[in-house]
Amino acid sequence: MKLNYRKTGDGKPLVILHGLFGSADNWMSVAKDLQKHYTLYLVDQRNHGDSGHSDDWDYKVMAEDINDLLKDNELDKVYLMGHSMGGKTAMNFALLYPEKVEKLIVADIAPRYYPVHHETILEGLNAIDLEKLQSRKEADEKLAEHIEDRGIRQFLLKSLTRKDGKFVWKINLPVITKKIENIGERLDTDNVFGKPTLFMGGANSNYIQDKDKPDIDRIFPNNHLVFIKEAGHWLHADQPEAVAKTVKAFLG
Repeated sequence: MKLNYRKTGDGKPLVILHGLFGSADNWMSVAKDLQKHYTLYLVDQRNHGDSGHSDDWDYKVMAEDINDLLKDNELDKVYLMGHSMGGKTAMNFALLYPEKVEKLIVADIAPRYYPVHHETILEGLNAIDLEKLQSRKEADEKLAEHIEDRGIRQFLLKSLTRKDGKFVWKINLPVITKKIENIGERLDTDNVFGKPTLFMGGANSNYIQDKDKPDIDRIFPNNHLVFIKEAGHWLHADQPEAVAKTVKAFLG
């Protein structure tokens, strides 16, 4: 699938992948700094943002999407960074095509299996009747019945847009709801990615834990693990300056 992406900046190519329910726009606050040093490819993964929808949705096809993007842009080798779901996509791609990744950055996700924990979000999104929806305020009020955190609601509602006078989701909500198990799957591999890899966690997040270190060391032996202070799972939103500084230091 040909993915929608935003290209900006100048320098070596750095491809950035967002997480579940997100889009390329999630990384704009960090991109403002990074684009001074790198040519950024801010990507909408399939079933998200302005990229196409498909019933096929797992890490194998998402990794192949990235391979197609590199071919289309005649990129032989890139820096690759992904957050959460995007981090799993990036890990899968690096193991499939190690010759195409110069350095890898994985933001707040580990290679292990994650049980489904998005039920409340999916219930809230599916509770919004788009056919009857009159305003974004109404959508927020309906979502608030399921999700108390206003920041999370604002993040999710970035995927709500208008088309032909009606509200529609940019995300492929039916497929994401049906196949949400795929997003938590473990990297089940004997392959090794030996090039420099940065695992960048949020200090206030529990996505990367001590128990993950053996798998990280086995699959990505040339790894460096850092935690961003005062940041949760959405570390690039919580501490954009610290994230940009960490990325630049690692990429050199």
